[in-house]
Amino acid sequence: MPAATWRALAQAHAQRADEATAGHRERRARGERHAVEDFLFEYYPAKPAALRRWHPGVGAALAPDHDGPAPHAAWRWYATGADGTVTLDVDAFVADRGDTVRFVAGLLRATRDRPAFTGCFGLHEWAMVYREGDDEHRHPLPLRLGGAGTDAVVEAHRIRCSHFDAFRFFTADAVARNTLQPTRESQVALEQPGCLHAGMDVYKWALKLGPAVPGNLLLDCFALARDIRTLDMQASPYDVTAYGLDPVAIETPDGKAAYVARQRGFAERGNVLRGRLVDVCEALPV
Repeated sequence: MPAATWRALAQAHAQRADEATAGHRERRARGERHAVEDFLFEYYPAKPAALRRWHPGVGAALAPDHDGPAPHAAWRWYATGADGTVTLDVDAFVADRGDTVRFVAGLLRATRDRPAFTGCFGLHEWAMVYREGDDEHRHPLPLRLGGAGTDAVVEAHRIRCSHFDAFRFFTADAVARNTLQPTRESQVALEQPGCLHAGMDVYKWALKLGPAVPGNLLLDCFALARDIRTLDMQASPYDVTAYGLDPVAIETPDGKAAYVARQRGFAERGNVLRGRLVDVCEALPV
């Protein structure tokens, strides 16, 4: 890849990342927090600076320019050839992260190939505040229906959460109401593409694969996670109108229909990205 090409790609990537993280960075500088948008930077282990760092992906070779080798030469898991060309050191990366690559590939394939379940209606967020009353909750927002109204919605529905990292935040009283009891060990057997949290986690798995993931794919995964997070909170028991967001009232038939329509769209987007990440894994000799 000529220097002019990879420099242009890196610059365009940084600009896209900066646009995606501008609100978070501005709020952080002011000491403010957005309960919807800032979640991705609190829950997932990546700072804006990491998102704007462009990686070419497996098999790409970056030619040197008049200043010498590409800056990647100084980054972990990259190697520089005698002619100054920089590539991902696949052998070194696999030696360090081979187990992660195998796990991620297996989980993504299993999730992608499983039918999407669309009958959960985002009740995981409701189960996380069940019987907590109107006191403080995980997010600094009031409950749209109040404590009693929230509990009534939970009790009127069948909860079927398949995602361990959502289930582990259920209140003690909500745990037994879940028809599944997911564990870390059953993660590969249970995750399915209709789950909003599994969709957001596509971004996490892209981060886990590190520099093997091309920059555009990483930002596509981030964009999906951001869009899913918005629905996740719109359909939650929290009142998000202060952020200019309309609630998706999943306690009503119309709200359920609106939720499922968007959920199906996210499942399709997520599976496309899962396929692209599986391709990355298959390009690595594990």
